Amino acid sequence: MWEQHCCLPLLPSADLTELTRYPAGSYLSVNIGYSPQSTRESLELVTQFRRDALTDGRFRLVHSIEDAWPEQPTEETEATLALAFDLEDSGPLEGDLDNVELFYELGLRSLLPTYNRANAAGSGCLDTEDTGLTAYGRDLIRKLNEVGVFADGSHCSRRTGLDIAEITNVPMIYSHSNFATVWAHPRNIGDDQAKACAATGGVIGINGVGIFLGRNEPADRAGRIEAMADHVVYGVELVGIGHIGVSSDYSFDAEDFNRELAEHPEHYSEEITRYGQLQWVPPEDLLGVSEVRGLDEVLAARGFSEADRAAVFGGNFARVARQVWRD
Repeated sequence: MWEQHCCLPLLPSADLTELTRYPAGSYLSVNIGYSPQSTRESLELVTQFRRDALTDGRFRLVHSIEDAWPEQPTEETEATLALAFDLEDSGPLEGDLDNVELFYELGLRSLLPTYNRANAAGSGCLDTEDTGLTAYGRDLIRKLNEVGVFADGSHCSRRTGLDIAEITNVPMIYSHSNFATVWAHPRNIGDDQAKACAATGGVIGINGVGIFLGRNEPADRAGRIEAMADHVVYGVELVGIGHIGVSSDYSFDAEDFNRELAEHPEHYSEEITRYGQLQWVPPEDLLGVSEVRGLDEVLAARGFSEADRAAVFGGNFARVARQVWRD
């Protein structure tokens, strides 16, 4: 499986063992910061994650696409998890584009310019005014292209996402975004954004967050899988099988996040807080190793061939990584 975005606690003490809930052989992109983090904090975090991975035989660090998704898997790659990292906002760069290269050398392979709200790079999906990418944001996309990092439109505003598609000279992605036509939420993307992404050769990863699926009742675990399938089907019909992936956005610190949400709702938009405690699709439900039918089985029942499902679960993201990543 290619998991383009998941979240451990943003603490150097976070335990990588949680990631082994994904099957061996998978590629995982782990978040190392968003808008609150400084350059120093994100560097400390990724350095510790790398140190932990290097001393744990269950993981291998990604330097190239062959590390992430080898064309000829070996016994070692089939038995370990490939780890790379992403930034969920450009804030940790602190305005210095040279930091893109610095983070790349430490395993950064995906970065989104804005996280929900406007910053120096552009507008976010929860802003009332959408002015798209700034001049700095446009330079950032060019730098990502140059260095070999995915330019990611998730959490960005409509105009920002469309600007990314216009400026990039390699495929862009929406790492973890669902379709607003299927479920109307400002975090979900419009058909025009999806088509613009696909026109670059890019991929949209369907996430498993209950409020973005319209299935946030705690007991509705099977319903969340069915809703993910709804978004996959819609995306395939809209832009084609080659442009849809799965990227659950699973939060391994969900309890801490929901506690923060309950104690400090003023820090969050009503578009987030009005649903109550957030629910996520855990790896076990996604992969069908719990009492819930997994997404692969649900898609098969909806007529997806084995080759189509392989593309959605990893082949499509791997294809664009071969086009974008430098090494």
